[in-house]
Amino acid sequence: MGIDYNTLKNRQRQERDNYPDNLGLRVHRALSWLNRAEQEADPDSRFIFLWIAFNAAYATDIDDREGLSEQRTFNAFLKKLHDLDTGARLNDLVWTAYPNAIRVLLDNPYVFSCFWDYQKGQKTEDQWKHSFDAAKKAANIALAKQDTPRLLAIVLSRIYTLRNQLVHGGATWNSSVNRDQIRDCVNLMGELVPAVIEIMMDSPNTLWGEASYPVVRG
Repeated sequence: MGIDYNTLKNRQRQERDNYPDNLGLRVHRALSWLNRAEQEADPDSRFIFLWIAFNAAYATDIDDREGLSEQRTFNAFLKKLHDLDTGARLNDLVWTAYPNAIRVLLDNPYVFSCFWDYQKGQKTEDQWKHSFDAAKKAANIALAKQDTPRLLAIVLSRIYTLRNQLVHGGATWNSSVNRDQIRDCVNLMGELVPAVIEIMMDSPNTLWGEASYPVVRG
């Protein structure tokens, strides 16, 4: 683990002329935001920049509600990354580098979207607790099977809830009430984003799909 922006950028400069346009644009954008994240000392800002970098690579909206095509697409993206990850970088991240942080995150109701639906009166207490228990069961099954793509999908849906809190103004900057999840999510994303970019660069001939918001020059 531990690969950083400079290492990836130096490699990208050497290889980018051979990348398909869609991969080239995704990697270029993701690296620009990873660079900004690595320069940022403030954890809240660093987290937001890391999420943008990840989303630039993935380039599709994520929604953690069941049954949405975006979620299926996202799960397929993670499965593709895992299948292409000959260096087992994602496995190392999940099972060696941050297993405890991942378990703490999965047990945290404040990064579970249904908890906030309950707070807004959109779900009953029984409904959100039932959803939370079901999600924890799914996570425990993924943990028991060491199903890296499935576990990453669950973890990233929790991180996405935290992202929504910050981006939509649902949290105070530098708030003491969410320091633990911000710290853990920054650590996870700080390792995950470079790994995702590197895996994509390792597989330029894979069909990654068109990047969102193509470059338009007036």
